[in-house]
Amino acid sequence: MPESPVPPVKTRANKPRRGPIKNASDFIFRLGPGLITGAADDDPSGIATYSQVGSQFGMGMLWTMLFSFPLMAAIQEICGRLGRITGSGIAENLRKHYPKPVLYGLVSLLCMANIFNLGADVTAMGAAAQLVFGGSLNIYVLSFGLASLLLQVFIPYKRYVGYLKWLTVVLFAYVATAFVVHVPWEMALRSTIIPSISWTGDYWMALVAVLGTTISPYLFFWQTSEEAEDVRINKGEHALNKKPAEASEQFRRIAFDTKLGMGFSNLVAFFIILTTAATLHPAGAGQRIQTSADAAKALQPLAGNFAFLLFAMGIVGTGLLAVPVLAGSAAYAVAESFRWRASLESTPRQAPKFYAVLVAATLIGIALNFLGMDPIRALFWSAVINGVVAVPLMAMLMIMSANSAIVGEFSLSPYLRVVGWTATAVMLLASLAFIVSGVRGLL
Repeated sequence: MPESPVPPVKTRANKPRRGPIKNASDFIFRLGPGLITGAADDDPSGIATYSQVGSQFGMGMLWTMLFSFPLMAAIQEICGRLGRITGSGIAENLRKHYPKPVLYGLVSLLCMANIFNLGADVTAMGAAAQLVFGGSLNIYVLSFGLASLLLQVFIPYKRYVGYLKWLTVVLFAYVATAFVVHVPWEMALRSTIIPSISWTGDYWMALVAVLGTTISPYLFFWQTSEEAEDVRINKGEHALNKKPAEASEQFRRIAFDTKLGMGFSNLVAFFIILTTAATLHPAGAGQRIQTSADAAKALQPLAGNFAFLLFAMGIVGTGLLAVPVLAGSAAYAVAESFRWRASLESTPRQAPKFYAVLVAATLIGIALNFLGMDPIRALFWSAVINGVVAVPLMAMLMIMSANSAIVGEFSLSPYLRVVGWTATAVMLLASLAFIVSGVRGLL
């Protein structure tokens, strides 16, 4: 029997703020799921990818951040709109309107990719802390994983989301690092604007990895479900299919919030590539960089202790942002698939099955580190599975957003339609290239 829907939580703190923005706290409070989604994209796994790219190819791939931004922003805006229009997450909309095999297939692949990614991220956090403080890697891995889990389970959604918003500030560590080291800014600007393409297998493999890192399925599920969560728990907030008069204001907010979050994400990724390109690439360290911790360690003799500390502690901060998003997006997807109560604002007693999935995903991810998991191979398989699930999911998002039975009168603008389908096509080509290159590498 399906669990009862989540009732709105009627507190003064949950009423939307209106009027002029008075300070930084007020500004951050008003930002929605787009900011956290964008920040979570720069997880330790992503940092490893960007560090590899910068150390191996120098500034030759800075242009990818400019190229990927409109694609990433458009697809995430489409996700945010879907959640706000319907008051439901992706899995719930799939369950209501499409065949069950489509739903269960996509959700199963998402959960597998998230668990591998979560395990690799917790390992990276532990390795970064070990570099700075010494001690046992396993203790750090267990501590970070369990701390993140306990915060999600016992801290109410509204308060926890507030913490996550402020935690995004830690990503400025990567911007600051670029100003600690010597950067040839004229070359960096030229490389950002003018693509430098190398017709080699390694270059195309790296390009595919960058696109796969910036456009990830777990971000689609998270932002859609968080928009729906805001509708459920906030008095005065409504699904737009019930209150169409609110559409103009909400769509403006979602567009601004998403573009800001994705722009922030790509800016941080840009500076990670820039920092490693300016320091590690000239030293020939490209082949030695396999993880984000490797990049931090390699920076120390080349850029000094301060740059090393900023880079290393940034890994821990980004992991604390990403792990809840990875576990939470899996829990939302599974719970919505089976019509279970799904809400981070609910207590474990009110939504036991939702929290059981969240706990299981986190614990399995942590356990992989104690079962001899190779973090590099885990990242590889996570990227492969993400590539497999991203394209059909993006196609389904575009189809759902054109389905009047789901979105009613709120069809996509021509811009979002064109850029959304372009992003889907780019990811299809990227995923096929990545899978072919990966299979050849394993043979």
